[in-house]
Amino acid sequence: MKKIELDIVALSHSVTQSHNYAVVLGELKGSRRLPIVIGGFEAQAIAVAMERMTPNRPLTHDLFKNALETFNVELKEVIINNLLDGIFYARLICLHDGKTVEIDSRTSDALAMAVRFNCPIYTYEFILDAAGVILEEPEEEPKPSSSAPASSSRRQSKKSASKSVEPALSQYSEEDLEKMLSEVLADEDYERAAEIRDEINRRKKEGE
Repeated sequence: MKKIELDIVALSHSVTQSHNYAVVLGELKGSRRLPIVIGGFEAQAIAVAMERMTPNRPLTHDLFKNALETFNVELKEVIINNLLDGIFYARLICLHDGKTVEIDSRTSDALAMAVRFNCPIYTYEFILDAAGVILEEPEEEPKPSSSAPASSSRRQSKKSASKSVEPALSQYSEEDLEKMLSEVLADEDYERAAEIRDEINRRKKEGE
């Protein structure tokens, strides 16, 4: 099965769930994005490694990395290999004494390790077909005279305000959900996009 290489393109805070984040993976040779909702601890573990920060004491993923290196185990790649009932599954592909060893892992932990080992991240076409979203280029708008952070704050406020009055996703038609998906992607609200995508996939599964 052909592997598709991904890269971490964003790590955004959840607007609807204060303790959740969305890590967004993008295919290197394409426009599709794969948003995955993760917890705050896992998001911190990924962010610390991406920002090349060094904690006073090793975090859990740093400890695991040190243990692998101590026993001459090299992490060659991470594969997001399955998607069942909205849950992503992943494996760590390691090399030890010339032999390939696969280790089952939560996807968030696998990504935290991939960033630390600077190894490639892969998935398969059927996962992108089921859970990926296509990032469309937004139309250019006149640049505001104010600074970018202020513009970002206004956009965040707009999203928060709209969410506070929105009915449950189950009350929307599939056509409305598809339209909403395009809108939240334009706003780079990937966590919301993941929720809408899951609702659309749930309905498709029920209709089979």
